[in-house]
Amino acid sequence: MLDLTDIRAELAKHYDLAPNQALADAMGDIYARMDRVVTPFDWVRYAPYVAAINTLKKQKNAAILAHNYMTPDIYHGVADVVGDSLQLAIEATKVEADIIIQCGVHFMAETSKILNPTKTVLIPDMDAGCSLAESITAAGIEEMRRRYPGAPVVSYVNTTAEVKAASDICCTSSNAAQIVAALPQDTIIMTPDQYLAQNVAKMVPQKNVVWWEGSCIVHEQYTAQDIRDFREWNPGTRIIAHPECPPSVVAEADYSGSTSGIIKYVTDEKPQRAMLVTECSMASNIADALPEVDFIGPCNMCPYMKKITLEKILWTLHSGTGEVQVDAEMAQKARLAVQRMIDLSRQLGI
Repeated sequence: MLDLTDIRAELAKHYDLAPNQALADAMGDIYARMDRVVTPFDWVRYAPYVAAINTLKKQKNAAILAHNYMTPDIYHGVADVVGDSLQLAIEATKVEADIIIQCGVHFMAETSKILNPTKTVLIPDMDAGCSLAESITAAGIEEMRRRYPGAPVVSYVNTTAEVKAASDICCTSSNAAQIVAALPQDTIIMTPDQYLAQNVAKMVPQKNVVWWEGSCIVHEQYTAQDIRDFREWNPGTRIIAHPECPPSVVAEADYSGSTSGIIKYVTDEKPQRAMLVTECSMASNIADALPEVDFIGPCNMCPYMKKITLEKILWTLHSGTGEVQVDAEMAQKARLAVQRMIDLSRQLGI
């Protein structure tokens, strides 16, 4: 676990990180990207960190990849590439910088390392894990193969390198249904998200989809009754659910899609009011781009994603700590599963 007291003391020796109104004003163009969801008071505190990070990453030839669930100060302030798991996996293969700073959870940093074995991949907090990724192991994959001999294993990218290496192909929430439909076998094993698998099974009824019983702590908390109650209290609100939610929740929603799909839907439809049934920062990060949409609760925070902060990003860049390593043999096997996903997604035009 990071000792923030020592980190702050060390950073203070090298950077002026005190709240700075003049600097905040000078960086108004960056603040304009998030001013609907970040207060002027908070921006005065964030601006010195954003300025220091953006300067240091140029000096060190580093690129910051940030998931859509990052807080707005990271997403809009310092990220070079933003997106969902599929977008980040694809963009990781295009990064020219020597250092990748992965602002997300640990399996995402592993994926970037798998796709960029010669680059340095750093994560600002090694404890940024994932309940879903931790719900499945390679032994669990082997158990499913014994139960369903001959069935290919499609594993969500929200998994460890070990699990990817034991799988046939990976998927994300944005391409899972298309990948399952494209495989020639009749029975398909999906791991580890049971709800994504159940939602895919409804979309691809010609396949016998079987699943591992894992779930995301953010999305599993929502219930169909929550959605019905909210719709009664807020008539006219467009309800948009992530496919990691239980099928009963997805059935109550007006639209269900991946993080990138949700952004496209809201951008295209521009509803007057919208509730995103997913992680909280999603709405915050698209609010400024869509001022005509009123994003309203409820939402659930991912405690793992929120371990990544501006302070920790600066420390990682400054110190070079938090390097993610993947065993070479395991990485090679995992890379095949990830690359198959990327290649098939391109073939399918996803």
